Amino acid sequence: MASLLRGAGFITGAASGIGRATAISFAKHGATQLALADINLNAAEVTAKEIQSSFPRTEVLPLSLNVAKEDSINDAVKQTVSQFRRIDYAVNNAGIGGSGALSAKHDVEDWKRTIDVNLHGVWLSSRAEIRIMLEQEKREESPRHNRGVIINVASMYGILATSLNTPAVAYAASKHGVVGLTRADAVAYAPKGIRINAICPGYVETPLVQSTMHTGAIQREIEKIPIGRLASMEEIADHITFLASPLSSYMYGSAMVADG
Repeated sequence: MASLLRGAGFITGAASGIGRATAISFAKHGATQLALADINLNAAEVTAKEIQSSFPRTEVLPLSLNVAKEDSINDAVKQTVSQFRRIDYAVNNAGIGGSGALSAKHDVEDWKRTIDVNLHGVWLSSRAEIRIMLEQEKREESPRHNRGVIINVASMYGILATSLNTPAVAYAASKHGVVGLTRADAVAYAPKGIRINAICPGYVETPLVQSTMHTGAIQREIEKIPIGRLASMEEIADHITFLASPLSSYMYGSAMVADG
Protein backbone atom coordinates (compact mmCIF):
# COMPACT_ATOMS: atom_id res chain seq x y z
CA MET A 1 0.00 0.00 0.00
CA ALA A 2 1.33 3.44 -0.92
CA SER A 3 2.26 5.75 1.94
CA LEU A 4 0.01 8.71 2.66
CA LEU A 5 2.97 10.94 3.51
CA ARG A 6 6.41 11.46 2.03
CA GLY A 7 9.24 13.60 3.29
CA ALA A 8 9.83 15.78 6.35
CA GLY A 9 7.49 16.86 9.12
CA PHE A 10 7.92 19.59 11.74
CA ILE A 11 5.69 19.38 14.84
CA THR A 12 5.52 21.78 17.77
CA GLY A 13 4.47 20.56 21.19
CA ALA A 14 5.62 17.15 19.97
CA ALA A 15 6.87 15.61 23.21
CA SER A 16 3.48 14.55 24.58
CA GLY A 17 -0.25 14.57 24.00
CA ILE A 18 -1.62 15.24 20.51
CA GLY A 19 1.82 16.30 19.23
CA ARG A 20 3.42 13.01 20.22
CA ALA A 21 0.54 11.00 18.78
CA THR A 22 0.78 13.00 15.55
CA ALA A 23 4.49 12.28 15.24
CA ILE A 24 3.79 8.56 15.62
CA SER A 25 0.96 8.73 13.06
CA PHE A 26 3.19 10.59 10.61
CA ALA A 27 5.90 7.95 10.95
CA LYS A 28 3.36 5.14 10.59
CA HIS A 29 1.99 6.68 7.40
CA GLY A 30 5.31 7.23 5.66
CA ALA A 31 7.06 10.39 6.83
CA THR A 32 10.77 9.57 6.77
CA GLN A 33 12.04 12.65 8.62
CA LEU A 34 10.49 14.24 11.70
CA ALA A 35 11.50 17.25 13.78
CA LEU A 36 9.96 17.06 17.25
CA ALA A 37 10.04 20.53 18.79
CA ASP A 38 8.99 21.09 22.40
CA ILE A 39 9.73 23.32 25.36
CA ASN A 40 10.64 20.10 27.23
CA LEU A 41 13.67 18.86 25.29
CA ASN A 42 14.18 15.82 27.52
CA ALA A 43 10.66 14.61 26.82
CA ALA A 44 11.12 15.30 23.09
CA GLU A 45 14.26 13.15 23.15
CA VAL A 46 12.36 10.30 24.83
CA THR A 47 9.61 10.50 22.19
CA ALA A 48 12.25 10.58 19.44
CA LYS A 49 13.85 7.37 20.74
CA GLU A 50 10.46 5.65 20.93
CA ILE A 51 9.64 6.56 17.33
CA GLN A 52 13.05 5.52 16.03
CA SER A 53 12.67 2.18 17.83
CA SER A 54 9.25 1.53 16.28
CA PHE A 55 10.02 3.03 12.86
CA PRO A 56 13.75 2.51 12.13
CA ARG A 57 13.49 4.11 8.67
CA THR A 58 12.33 7.41 10.16
CA GLU A 59 15.01 9.96 11.04
CA VAL A 60 13.97 11.94 14.11
CA LEU A 61 15.36 15.28 15.28
CA PRO A 62 14.36 16.44 18.81
CA LEU A 63 14.50 20.21 19.27
CA SER A 64 14.13 22.67 22.12
CA LEU A 65 11.44 25.23 21.34
CA ASN A 66 9.58 28.05 23.08
CA VAL A 67 6.93 29.09 20.55
CA ALA A 68 6.36 32.41 22.31
CA LYS A 69 9.88 33.53 21.38
CA GLU A 70 10.69 34.52 17.80
CA ASP A 71 14.35 33.55 17.95
CA SER A 72 13.49 30.13 19.33
CA ILE A 73 11.04 29.24 16.55
CA ASN A 74 13.31 30.62 13.83
CA ASP A 75 16.22 28.59 15.18
CA ALA A 76 14.17 25.38 15.38
CA VAL A 77 12.98 25.78 11.79
CA LYS A 78 16.52 26.58 10.66
CA GLN A 79 17.86 23.44 12.34
CA THR A 80 15.13 21.35 10.73
CA VAL A 81 15.91 22.62 7.24
CA SER A 82 19.64 22.23 7.85
CA GLN A 83 19.06 18.56 8.73
CA PHE A 84 16.25 17.64 6.31
CA ARG A 85 16.61 20.30 3.54
CA ARG A 86 12.88 21.08 3.59
CA ILE A 87 9.62 20.97 5.56
CA ASP A 88 6.79 19.15 3.81
CA TYR A 89 4.32 19.06 6.70
CA ALA A 90 4.17 21.45 9.64
CA VAL A 91 1.84 20.97 12.61
CA ASN A 92 1.55 23.94 14.96
CA ASN A 93 0.27 22.16 18.02
CA ALA A 94 2.01 23.74 21.04
CA GLY A 95 -0.49 25.36 23.37
CA ILE A 96 -1.64 25.89 26.95
CA GLY A 97 -5.03 25.99 28.65
CA GLY A 98 -4.54 29.12 30.70
CA SER A 99 -6.32 29.74 33.98
CA GLY A 100 -9.87 29.40 32.70
CA ALA A 101 -10.88 32.55 34.55
CA LEU A 102 -13.88 34.73 33.75
CA SER A 103 -13.00 38.10 32.21
CA ALA A 104 -13.89 40.12 35.32
CA LYS A 105 -11.50 38.03 37.39
CA HIS A 106 -8.82 37.43 34.77
CA ASP A 107 -5.21 38.20 35.56
CA VAL A 108 -3.60 40.29 32.79
CA GLU A 109 -0.34 38.35 32.80
CA ASP A 110 -2.16 35.03 32.46
CA TRP A 111 -4.19 36.49 29.57
CA LYS A 112 -1.01 37.64 27.83
CA ARG A 113 0.75 34.31 28.30
CA THR A 114 -2.19 32.33 26.89
CA ILE A 115 -2.39 34.58 23.83
CA ASP A 116 1.42 34.55 23.45
CA VAL A 117 1.62 30.76 23.32
CA ASN A 118 -1.65 29.82 21.63
CA LEU A 119 -1.97 32.57 19.02
CA HIS A 120 1.27 34.54 18.74
CA GLY A 121 3.22 31.25 18.90
CA VAL A 122 1.17 29.71 16.10
CA TRP A 123 1.64 32.83 13.98
CA LEU A 124 5.42 32.90 14.58
CA SER A 125 5.64 29.20 13.74
CA SER A 126 3.49 29.47 10.64
CA ARG A 127 5.38 32.53 9.41
CA ALA A 128 8.72 30.74 9.68
CA GLU A 129 7.33 27.63 7.96
CA ILE A 130 5.74 29.63 5.12
CA ARG A 131 9.05 31.38 4.45
CA ILE A 132 10.75 28.00 4.02
CA MET A 133 7.97 26.52 1.91
CA LEU A 134 7.98 29.46 -0.48
CA GLU A 135 11.58 28.59 -1.35
CA GLN A 136 11.07 24.88 -2.01
CA GLU A 137 9.56 23.03 -4.95
CA LYS A 138 6.80 20.45 -4.90
CA ARG A 139 7.89 16.88 -4.24
CA GLU A 140 5.57 15.77 -7.05
CA GLU A 141 4.17 17.73 -9.98
CA SER A 142 0.51 17.10 -9.37
CA PRO A 143 -2.48 19.31 -8.46
CA ARG A 144 -2.88 17.18 -5.35
CA HIS A 145 0.61 17.99 -4.06
CA ASN A 146 2.00 21.23 -2.68
CA ARG A 147 5.20 22.99 -1.78
CA GLY A 148 4.19 22.40 1.80
CA VAL A 149 1.21 21.78 4.08
CA ILE A 150 0.51 23.50 7.40
CA ILE A 151 -2.00 22.35 10.02
CA ASN A 152 -2.74 24.71 12.90
CA VAL A 153 -4.24 23.06 15.97
CA ALA A 154 -7.16 25.17 17.16
CA SER A 155 -10.12 23.83 19.17
CA MET A 156 -13.88 23.50 19.02
CA TYR A 157 -13.64 26.61 21.19
CA GLY A 158 -12.14 28.34 18.17
CA ILE A 159 -15.63 28.19 16.68
CA LEU A 160 -17.94 28.00 19.70
CA ALA A 161 -18.20 29.81 22.99
CA THR A 162 -16.90 28.00 26.03
CA SER A 163 -19.43 26.60 28.51
CA LEU A 164 -20.33 27.60 32.03
CA ASN A 165 -18.39 24.56 33.22
CA THR A 166 -15.21 25.73 31.47
CA PRO A 167 -15.27 29.53 31.05
CA ALA A 168 -11.81 29.78 29.44
CA VAL A 169 -12.09 33.21 27.83
CA ALA A 170 -8.39 33.65 26.99
CA TYR A 171 -8.22 30.14 25.56
CA ALA A 172 -11.31 30.69 23.41
CA ALA A 173 -10.03 34.06 22.19
CA SER A 174 -6.68 32.56 21.24
CA LYS A 175 -8.22 29.61 19.38
CA HIS A 176 -10.69 31.86 17.51
CA GLY A 177 -7.59 33.79 16.47
CA VAL A 178 -5.93 30.62 15.21
CA VAL A 179 -8.94 29.89 12.99
CA GLY A 180 -8.90 33.43 11.60
CA LEU A 181 -5.15 33.30 11.02
CA THR A 182 -5.50 29.96 9.24
CA ARG A 183 -8.21 31.21 6.90
CA ALA A 184 -6.38 34.42 6.03
CA ASP A 185 -3.06 32.66 5.35
CA ALA A 186 -4.79 29.90 3.37
CA VAL A 187 -6.27 32.45 0.97
CA ALA A 188 -2.99 34.34 0.65
CA TYR A 189 -0.72 31.34 0.05
CA ALA A 190 -2.93 28.89 -1.88
CA PRO A 191 -1.89 30.46 -5.21
CA LYS A 192 1.75 30.03 -4.16
CA GLY A 193 1.40 26.29 -3.60
CA ILE A 194 1.07 26.14 0.19
CA ARG A 195 -1.97 24.45 1.72
CA ILE A 196 -3.06 25.58 5.19
CA ASN A 197 -5.89 24.25 7.37
CA ALA A 198 -6.84 24.05 11.03
CA ILE A 199 -8.20 21.24 13.14
CA CYS A 200 -10.69 21.98 15.93
CA PRO A 201 -10.75 19.08 18.39
CA GLY A 202 -13.26 18.67 21.15
CA TYR A 203 -12.16 17.23 24.47
CA VAL A 204 -9.24 14.85 24.05
CA GLU A 205 -7.91 12.36 26.58
CA THR A 206 -4.55 14.09 26.96
CA PRO A 207 -2.51 14.04 30.19
CA LEU A 208 -3.66 17.64 30.83
CA VAL A 209 -7.36 16.73 30.60
CA GLN A 210 -6.85 13.56 32.62
CA SER A 211 -5.32 15.64 35.41
CA THR A 212 -8.55 17.65 35.71
CA MET A 213 -10.99 14.72 35.72
CA HIS A 214 -11.35 14.88 39.51
CA THR A 215 -12.96 18.33 39.32
CA GLY A 216 -16.17 17.03 37.76
CA ALA A 217 -16.26 19.80 35.13
CA ILE A 218 -14.89 17.53 32.37
CA GLN A 219 -17.35 14.79 33.28
CA ARG A 220 -20.22 17.24 32.84
CA GLU A 221 -18.80 18.16 29.41
CA ILE A 222 -18.53 14.48 28.43
CA GLU A 223 -22.23 14.07 29.20
CA LYS A 224 -22.98 16.60 26.44
CA ILE A 225 -21.02 14.68 23.77
CA PRO A 226 -23.36 12.58 21.60
CA ILE A 227 -20.98 9.61 21.51
CA GLY A 228 -20.40 9.90 25.26
CA ARG A 229 -16.63 9.84 25.46
CA LEU A 230 -13.44 11.83 25.01
CA ALA A 231 -11.42 11.57 21.82
CA SER A 232 -8.26 9.54 21.99
CA MET A 233 -5.04 11.33 21.11
CA GLU A 234 -4.54 8.83 18.29
CA GLU A 235 -7.88 9.76 16.71
CA ILE A 236 -6.98 13.45 16.53
CA ALA A 237 -3.49 12.57 15.27
CA ASP A 238 -5.03 10.54 12.44
CA HIS A 239 -7.29 13.47 11.53
CA ILE A 240 -4.19 15.69 11.36
CA THR A 241 -2.49 13.09 9.16
CA PHE A 242 -5.51 13.23 6.83
CA LEU A 243 -5.17 17.04 6.62
CA ALA A 244 -1.45 16.68 5.87
CA SER A 245 -1.98 14.08 3.16
CA PRO A 246 -3.17 14.39 -0.46
CA LEU A 247 -6.48 12.84 0.67
CA SER A 248 -7.48 16.37 1.74
CA SER A 249 -5.96 18.07 -1.30
CA TYR A 250 -8.96 20.31 -2.07
CA MET A 251 -9.22 21.65 1.49
CA TYR A 252 -7.81 25.16 1.99
CA GLY A 253 -8.62 27.37 4.98
CA SER A 254 -10.84 24.75 6.61
CA ALA A 255 -11.42 24.58 10.34
CA MET A 256 -12.15 20.86 10.55
CA VAL A 257 -14.15 20.00 13.65
CA ALA A 258 -13.57 16.69 15.45
CA ASP A 259 -15.72 16.88 18.58
CA GLY A 260 -17.76 13.65 18.75
